[in-house]
Amino acid sequence: MSTQEPKQRRHTPMSERLQKVLARSGQGSRRQIEKDIEAGQVLVNGKKASLGQAVKEGDKINYKKRVFEVQRRPILPKVLLYNKPEGEICTRHDPEGRKTVFSNLPKLKNDRWINIGRLDINTSGLLLFTTDGKLANHLMHPSAGVDREYACRVFGEVTDEMIENLKRGVELEDGPARFSDIQKAGEGESNQWFHVVLMEGRNREVRRLWESQGVQVNRLKRVRYGPVFLPKKLRKGQSMELSPKDVKTLYEDVGLESDQHELVAKHVRR
Repeated sequence: MSTQEPKQRRHTPMSERLQKVLARSGQGSRRQIEKDIEAGQVLVNGKKASLGQAVKEGDKINYKKRVFEVQRRPILPKVLLYNKPEGEICTRHDPEGRKTVFSNLPKLKNDRWINIGRLDINTSGLLLFTTDGKLANHLMHPSAGVDREYACRVFGEVTDEMIENLKRGVELEDGPARFSDIQKAGEGESNQWFHVVLMEGRNREVRRLWESQGVQVNRLKRVRYGPVFLPKKLRKGQSMELSPKDVKTLYEDVGLESDQHELVAKHVRR
């Protein structure tokens, strides 16, 4: 058995301009802070600061009769929920001129939305977008075990034997597949509603699984992706951004940390 102590996670030291760190921490406007620096009212590690001076983690700042310590904190990327209508495709540009999901998303300055998984043109429901490629890759990778839940309307008779087949697993042209859960959700004259859960996102997998049992899906909607549910208030074609608190919870749920950080000045004593 190894007796070596576990290695601590290291990160690249950061530095940012003093006035930027103080302004970000709510200590005033950058312009006012710059005036105070020029007037000699700001100290860094006991010495008068100069305009444009950089500070790093652990530095002590004296300002407005208070002492601050420069600390590093994660920047939470943006995560967007979009209720995709049928008829839209999940690409940025379409040579055929069809409408894409990106045409309805809010514009970003100096950044771009990355889609987390896709839905085919005839499937509606929850799509997730983020500005963090690491988060997108993690949520899409099969090894992460992130499940997806769909509401599907099936045309034709569905027997208990079919349901057991689909939960046990069937062979599709691109390999074995199965639903990890199937719940009946309603019934009409010739259609039945089910909620099904998949642990992966292969092309048209929900439809192909039902077709393997001789029935057809004539309506399909994704209602959940991992821990994120499609809000009932979010109408088709509309999007909403997750709050910072919910984004933080999402990262914790999937066991990730943001790779992006910034420096802040935290008050340590009067």
